[in-house]
Amino acid sequence: MNFQDSFIDEATIEVTAGRGGDGATSFLREKFVPRGGPDGGDGGNGGDVRLLADRNLATLVDQRLKRHNRAPDGRGGSGRNKTGRRGETLVIRLPVGTLVHDLDADPEAAPLTDLTTDGQDFVIARGGRGGRGNARFATATRQTPDFSEPGGSGETRRLRLSLKLLADVGLVGFPNAGKSTLLRRISAARPRVADYPFTTLTPNLGVAELGERRFVVADIPGLIEGASDGAGLGDRFLRHIERTRVLVHLLDVGSALLESRDPFERYEAIRAELAAYEPSLVERREIVALNKLDLVPDRSDVEPVENALRARGCEVQRISAATGEGMESLLARIVRALDAAEAAA
Repeated sequence: MNFQDSFIDEATIEVTAGRGGDGATSFLREKFVPRGGPDGGDGGNGGDVRLLADRNLATLVDQRLKRHNRAPDGRGGSGRNKTGRRGETLVIRLPVGTLVHDLDADPEAAPLTDLTTDGQDFVIARGGRGGRGNARFATATRQTPDFSEPGGSGETRRLRLSLKLLADVGLVGFPNAGKSTLLRRISAARPRVADYPFTTLTPNLGVAELGERRFVVADIPGLIEGASDGAGLGDRFLRHIERTRVLVHLLDVGSALLESRDPFERYEAIRAELAAYEPSLVERREIVALNKLDLVPDRSDVEPVENALRARGCEVQRISAATGEGMESLLARIVRALDAAEAAA
């Protein structure tokens, strides 16, 4: 399945655990035991519903396609004190990075679980308890109980699933700033690249390397002013930046200088959107990459915006994702920033 065409990062599902099996009402009847005592066995417990984080999954498309999920019921008990078989656990595999919310709880409530590591699991719905057979109710004064207990219902929950990509580095910037080209340049990822806005409509992940160091980079679709309020689906894109430890902010200085635009204004606009969505994002370690230098005949024209950024305390790197200029230095800066983020954690 093509990730680019099927990326789904939100889904709503319903899960129902299995019902417990009914207890049996039975009496021992054998050739030489005409009036045997009660021997009805218990019903088996219903199956649980368990969520499991799977690193081999990258999208919630399966949950969009199957919204109702039910675990098997427990089997009923039978004579000779035989307990019914319990229902099997239903395992729902989800991508690593999935947040699970209870749709029937307060919208501001904390998630039920956050599946952040491969193999992490969580029982989201418990199966019903199996009913007790009539053998359980025999006493000295009630030796032949003619009743048993029905199985209990399994839990039902309505869930909202929300995927946040797990990446070390997030690439941010306006549409057509060159993020997808940069991701192709520094990793084996092959996102679609074209010279028009909003080529990237879904986040892309790539693994970059410098020496023995490897890190995951996320190409977040181009943001626009108003993204934090949902413009251009920006609020959904911004969600995938939240887990990153370092941001690489791409500014298209090549096109800006050719069109007599101020790239520093675009930098400020993106920073404002990050702050509006989640204030802590502007405190994250950041490297500003001045991209498309191959379009700049006179490199001194880049100095004013570079100086303005450095005056703001920004770490600045000149690059051309198209030609590869500045890549080694950029990767080294990213590794240093990641090391600093880890040391501060």
